[in-house]
Amino acid sequence: MQSTGTRNPATTPTHCPYCALQCGMNLTPVEGGTVEVSERADFPVNRGALCGKGRAAAAVLAPGARLTSPLVRSGDGALVPAGWEEALDRIAGNLERTRARYGADALGVFGGGGLTNEKAYALGKFARVVLGTSQIDYNGRFCMSSAAAAGTRAFGLDRGLPFPLEDIPRTGCVILVGSNPAETMPPSLRYFTELRENGGTLIVVDPRRTKTAEQADLHLAPRPGTDLALALGMLHLVVAEGRVDAAYVEERTSGWEEARAAAMAHWPEYVERITGVSVPELREAVRLFCAPEAAMVLTARGPEQQAKGTDTVGAWINLCLATGRAGRPLSGYGCLTGQGNGQGGREHGQKADQLPGYRKLTDPAARRHVAEVWGVDPDALPGPGRSAYELLDALGTDVRLLLVMGSNPVVSAPRAAHVEERLRSLDFLAVCDVVLSETAELADVVLPVTQWAEETGTTTSLEGRVLLRRRALTPPDGVRSDLDVLHGLAGRLGVEKGFPTDPEEVFEELRRASAGGPADYSGIDYRRLTEENGVFWPCPAPTGGDDRDAADADTDGADTGREARTGRDTPTGNDTGTGNGGGTGAGADTDTRSGGGAGAEAGLPTAPHPGTPRLFLDRFATDDGRARFVPVAHRPSAEEPDDEYPVLLTTGRVVAQYQSGAQTRRVPELNAAAPGPFVELHPRLAARLGAAEGDPLAVVSRRGRAVAPARITTGIRPDTVFMPFHWPGEGRANTLTNPALDPTSRMPEFKVCAVRVETVTS
Repeated sequence: MQSTGTRNPATTPTHCPYCALQCGMNLTPVEGGTVEVSERADFPVNRGALCGKGRAAAAVLAPGARLTSPLVRSGDGALVPAGWEEALDRIAGNLERTRARYGADALGVFGGGGLTNEKAYALGKFARVVLGTSQIDYNGRFCMSSAAAAGTRAFGLDRGLPFPLEDIPRTGCVILVGSNPAETMPPSLRYFTELRENGGTLIVVDPRRTKTAEQADLHLAPRPGTDLALALGMLHLVVAEGRVDAAYVEERTSGWEEARAAAMAHWPEYVERITGVSVPELREAVRLFCAPEAAMVLTARGPEQQAKGTDTVGAWINLCLATGRAGRPLSGYGCLTGQGNGQGGREHGQKADQLPGYRKLTDPAARRHVAEVWGVDPDALPGPGRSAYELLDALGTDVRLLLVMGSNPVVSAPRAAHVEERLRSLDFLAVCDVVLSETAELADVVLPVTQWAEETGTTTSLEGRVLLRRRALTPPDGVRSDLDVLHGLAGRLGVEKGFPTDPEEVFEELRRASAGGPADYSGIDYRRLTEENGVFWPCPAPTGGDDRDAADADTDGADTGREARTGRDTPTGNDTGTGNGGGTGAGADTDTRSGGGAGAEAGLPTAPHPGTPRLFLDRFATDDGRARFVPVAHRPSAEEPDDEYPVLLTTGRVVAQYQSGAQTRRVPELNAAAPGPFVELHPRLAARLGAAEGDPLAVVSRRGRAVAPARITTGIRPDTVFMPFHWPGEGRANTLTNPALDPTSRMPEFKVCAVRVETVTS
């Protein structure tokens, strides 16, 4: 696929703009000032493979598909082209007036999990330092916040995968819960295929028989919203059948007796009634999981996007801990992150409750550290603000102005018609995007910004591997980067320094801000990312006289000691032969716990930290080094079926579209493969409705109505319908979804709500 732009003289190795695999690809200028996407075999994650979205990624950069001029709302209500100075002046003026009239927290900022680390970092700093608002969150809250909360609660640290993808084919069994990588991240499917080729087993938990489930040795199809009960039923059987790893539980965990008691209340026959998964299937799943020496549980949005998502993921973590399947080679719990920078996006400050380095905004030491880097008073930093849906729900009332960067909540948010109404009620809306999304169409000012191939910046993949995307094209005239936008707005609001437009300069500050934090990037720089094909965090800077730049020196001895105490780095001898993500061999991952070695004590220069491909192999990142069991119990979904709404709706993605579809719906070949929404339903439900394949169906919830053609298949439960969420308009699935929030993660319950299905007569 080709895209117009000013060409550079050579092929540029970079990464795909879409999912969290961040597949390697090459961009090569060709005649006519266009760029061609081709395979890049040297990147270990995808080894040259690209899905259709990746191969077509450059199409979105074409002038006909993307914005090339700022737009402002004219007196007659239309969006019309304008110059950059006028557009920025209009935004800055409204920011000043709104803050003066209503206070700083009347200003809202909504970011995105596709922003680079540099942009996410700068956006969080802009909100807190320039605007002084606490009202910032991002669409990653809708992605894996429940998994993050559960992982932090159990292990003391959240990183999507605590091991690299290359470990999957080498384990004995994988339970894949609520994930369909065959369609959501196709190049990753090879890892599960290789697992089975190597003699391992794959268990897929999904109410639909997806393309991934078709590859499984065992497919469990629970009723939507019952994944928590399923995990508890399996743990009950682990105890009843004497499969608990008692020595591991004693040596490396705490809280087992309480979690055990909670699980024993979920006996197999009870779980069968809740989930619809038979007792023999439960027993077989336990047998397959416990038989090999090593095994993994991987979750995705299915169990996570629930109002009990944190507890649901916690139940699967408990299963891993009880069987000794965490913090051991080729074993563990992991989350398959969705968005391209979903991991890095929540590590560096655009989340409502966090500061850079995955620090807590409520931690006085964290506030002091980051405030010193930013040159501000710690007391001047606002506290935590609203989570994503709560922020959107407050628009037009408490929050009067919103700046959106890299998100399309009109399509992606739950209860989307309500969110659209709240966006329309704002005093002022500004949107930065590469295309005129459905959210941008509502804006008072739209700013056209650069994307992946036109800018340099880092992302962090689902493995915790920090990567460097490289600029291959000069953006069209009239397009600027998000960093330019923040620089221009900050200057207009009286902050002349601290918002550079050079991404490497921003990253150097990010390194200092993250130093000593849970997500420590201080030992990573652009040179290393280029030479090593990425570096896994945590990667603290060397100590003791190394001659690297001042960014590295910010990690003091106290921070290094904390790194050692939490045990986040790889211990000696447990990680042989894996390298550090750049193919450096067995020695790269040995004894890195102190971030230095003997030279540090002697005040001599020390070697760079190699990064941490595998976490928790000697201890967990808790105060005592033990993983924590958390007792959890099944509870109903926030909205169960009843006589008026007797069917369950679940939502998800299709292979040819991505997230809200704002970009992929502009690519003809992807639209040809997936032209619009549909309602997937079982033949028995179709027969009751009198519906045939392709007939228009209305799916109705307490929040609204969506209409799409019927797609009839035996691959879904008779009590469930499925809709993909990539489209706006009458087929918008998120018109229907329930914004009920998980009490810990504040994740909305996208994956289950009560609906009725009706035929539509012309």
